[in-house]
Amino acid sequence: MSRKNSIYSNELKLEIVQAYLTGNESMQKIADRYEIRNVSQVKAWVKKYKEVGSIEAFNRIASTGSGAKGEKNPLKGKRVHFKNVEEERDYYKAQVEYLKKQYPNL
Repeated sequence: MSRKNSIYSNELKLEIVQAYLTGNESMQKIADRYEIRNVSQVKAWVKKYKEVGSIEAFNRIASTGSGAKGEKNPLKGKRVHFKNVEEERDYYKAQVEYLKKQYPNL
């Protein structure tokens, strides 16, 4: 029986991804064998693994909804008052770096 609101360990996720990548079973069969509620979860883990190529892919939580692999958006929040020009420059540099990661194709 599948579990509701399950939290899977990184080791289990990696084992599932590697089981799929060996090519012996379909995602659906692997999801059934490991009692994963939805095959789309396995798809997401495989996709994330292929993008990053290691278990670190599972350590990032993209719960912010920003699509930036768990990074907080420096553009949101309170207004910022700077003590000097260098501090302001560093702030805007951080914004630019965030946007570069957010939109790598631009």
